[in-house]
Amino acid sequence: MTDRPTVLFVCVHNAGRSQMAAGWLEHLAGDRVRVFSAGSEPADRINAVAVQAMAEAGIDIAGAEPAVLETDTVRESDVVITMGCGDACPVFPGKRYEDWMLEDPAGLPIEQVRPIRDAIRGRVEQLIASL
Repeated sequence: MTDRPTVLFVCVHNAGRSQMAAGWLEHLAGDRVRVFSAGSEPADRINAVAVQAMAEAGIDIAGAEPAVLETDTVRESDVVITMGCGDACPVFPGKRYEDWMLEDPAGLPIEQVRPIRDAIRGRVEQLIASL
């Protein structure tokens, strides 16, 4: 791992969980960490309720766009965090992989997305401490 580690968050649609995680990491770690997020089957746009939940916490992810998972992005990353993308993520030796079991916020009301947002924050705080 370099002085400035690179973290990649991956979920299926790259519209909710991975975008919230990237938002938290950028907010909490600042420029100490490079952050990527991607999806195995990216959606057309970010989940509006995820945007709302993060805005409530003072984090603006409205400008984020779902991106397709590229092998080169995995190769560039020191840590790869998957969230329900199954076997779609390529595995490279020497990378740190974690799978975060989190409910997909797609289609959920804000009341059910807030606990997901908060759980992601807790995991991101643990991740930062481990870097």
